[in-house]
Amino acid sequence: MSNPQLTAVIFVLLVLVGLAQLLGYVFVKLRQPKVVGEILAGVVLGPALLGRLPFVAHVMGTARHNTHILSFVYWLGLLLLMFVSGAEMQQLFGRGERRTVSWLVIVGTGIPFLLGLIFAPHLITPSLAGPHGNRVSLIIILAVGVAVTSVPVVSKIFADLNILDTRFARLILGVAVLEDIVLWLALAIATSIAAKSHLNPWQMSLHLLVTVAYFGLGLTVVPRLIKRLNTARWNALARHSPTGYAIAVLLAYCAAAGALDVNLVFAAFLAGFALVHRKRRIFDDSIDAISKVAFAFFIPVYFAIVGLKLDLIRGVSLPMIVVFIVATCAVKMASVALAGRFAGFRGLDLINLGITTNARGGPGIVLASVAFDAGIISSKFYTTLVVAAVLTSQFAGAWLDHILRKGWPLLKSDVANEPVQVVTPPAPTPA
Repeated sequence: MSNPQLTAVIFVLLVLVGLAQLLGYVFVKLRQPKVVGEILAGVVLGPALLGRLPFVAHVMGTARHNTHILSFVYWLGLLLLMFVSGAEMQQLFGRGERRTVSWLVIVGTGIPFLLGLIFAPHLITPSLAGPHGNRVSLIIILAVGVAVTSVPVVSKIFADLNILDTRFARLILGVAVLEDIVLWLALAIATSIAAKSHLNPWQMSLHLLVTVAYFGLGLTVVPRLIKRLNTARWNALARHSPTGYAIAVLLAYCAAAGALDVNLVFAAFLAGFALVHRKRRIFDDSIDAISKVAFAFFIPVYFAIVGLKLDLIRGVSLPMIVVFIVATCAVKMASVALAGRFAGFRGLDLINLGITTNARGGPGIVLASVAFDAGIISSKFYTTLVVAAVLTSQFAGAWLDHILRKGWPLLKSDVANEPVQVVTPPAPTPA
């Protein structure tokens, strides 16, 4: 690579991270999710806006000729986002409220996912499919898109609203953790099917078995082995450079996934999940250090490139966006309301639970980018999934902020046991 080419790529990265952080800050001040500003940075620099200017088009074009560098930063940002999300899920994973969480997961998530699987074959059109989007993988993506809930977004909303220690937050996060694990597995299967659609049924079955086994072992057996490895006396790297050790675990998981032809995105999630121990918090500082670097540079650049990929000229279908958001939110709300009734909730409780579990946030965007990069979905469906993730997250944060400002309890059924204080919360800034 020549010096002018390298300079152009560095300049593009500078503009991407600078504009993403700036617009993210502006959106925080406007009481909106930071991720919206980061995605908007890519939209602003894209062909629909500033990309029309000759100078910007020239610089972005020069950078695109060296796509391997931008692609590496994009994928590293996505891997770090999944790694941090996996670590956060392990910390949030609890065994309390089993009955209530079970109802909300089995009914509130199971029904939307099953309805997606049942009705998707009748809803799939050529406008939804990408170049590698076979029927089965597209059905799974649509079903996941209906059911997905964002752990990073809702946990950030709860922290910003000072309600992270309430029963409402514990229930929502418990549900989100369990359902995201199941839905990530479904997405891993969809990408495997799309990538290996040329294989015969026996080879396809073997590949799917490897994917499921990798995911299952990564959630159960490997975390126990990693826990022992973390505290082994001979493990000098873990003792003297815990941050380096954490990164090594991430890379090892990804290398193993690559060798088995499993999508690296899910390997990064499993690496974060395996590394963190709920009781022995020996890697808290390391995860925090990695998170700071990731959220300062790599993850904003990832979201900005997500915005760059949005084709707002030819890749937007307003009817598709409206129908998808209304239909999926209605299904999710009705399912969570039914689950909440079984669990003993009534009235406003059901509305609060339904709206909050509708926040798709980061996982919704990851779903869109992974499916789009795998060639499963079209640019129109990609834009629809991203817009749905952004708008549902915005509405969830605004709704909970409104409830707290009114002085209403998040769970009326628990008001006698858990009084809710009237607070003036800071602006929600989900990432």
